[in-house]
Amino acid sequence: MRFRVWVMKVTRLLVLAIALGAGIVAAMLAVKMSSREPAAVPVAAVQQEAPRLDTIDVLVAAKDLPLGYRIAAGDLVWQSFPRAGIAEVYVNRIAKSDAAEAFVGMVARSPLLAGEPVREQRLIKADRGFMSVILTPGMRASAVEVKAASTAGGFILPGDHVDVILTRAAPKAGNSGGDPYVSETILTNVRILAVDQQISDGKGDAAMLAKDTVTLELSPRQAEVMAQSTQLGVISLALRALRDREGAPIEEEPESSGGSVKMVRFGVQSTVSMRR
Repeated sequence: MRFRVWVMKVTRLLVLAIALGAGIVAAMLAVKMSSREPAAVPVAAVQQEAPRLDTIDVLVAAKDLPLGYRIAAGDLVWQSFPRAGIAEVYVNRIAKSDAAEAFVGMVARSPLLAGEPVREQRLIKADRGFMSVILTPGMRASAVEVKAASTAGGFILPGDHVDVILTRAAPKAGNSGGDPYVSETILTNVRILAVDQQISDGKGDAAMLAKDTVTLELSPRQAEVMAQSTQLGVISLALRALRDREGAPIEEEPESSGGSVKMVRFGVQSTVSMRR
């Protein structure tokens, strides 16, 4: 009888222990499931690779190269550019792989800024002075003596364009007004090649100095007119606006004029004959 009672007690204890263990396990499973992060939703979109940019190596100036500068090693370097935006006139590595070395010793016919693509037409081989290099084919370099007062106060610089004015004594015949001098613009839109021995614009100079000689780029006919005009009177230069440089025609006396310069002063016109 006692044994039976003991068995019943042990059985109850086992049932309670099993129930308690099952409850603990269920609680742990519940806590674990509540703290689990939700599964990531699969993304069906396929990532596309970024298109590769088609580039080409172009020869550029490694630094600012002024007019008349002789190219040295390291002055020109290769730089990658998008192929679609590159003009055919630029020097590229595919067409001329040795250009950086081949152009050493050549002279810049026009200024190049740092990073600017190089065009072969803007460089020229020259064993002599710079003036013959920067001259436009078919043109002549002609020097004229000037003063600061007759060159826009000395602010005319190489690369500027000017009008040339001749002032001379008025002819006695037909000068009823008694004006002692007459003036006439004999040449227009003329390019300044150099001021004294300076062929660059002197960027960074705080002030311009008075100059004695200006070298002009002239056609053969203009050079004749200039040479004869310097014997007749005083030459002055009038600075033109930057916008006037492109597209403005160069006015010359026709060949049929007999080598003369027409001058007008206060409505009175006179003609100065020139021997050719």
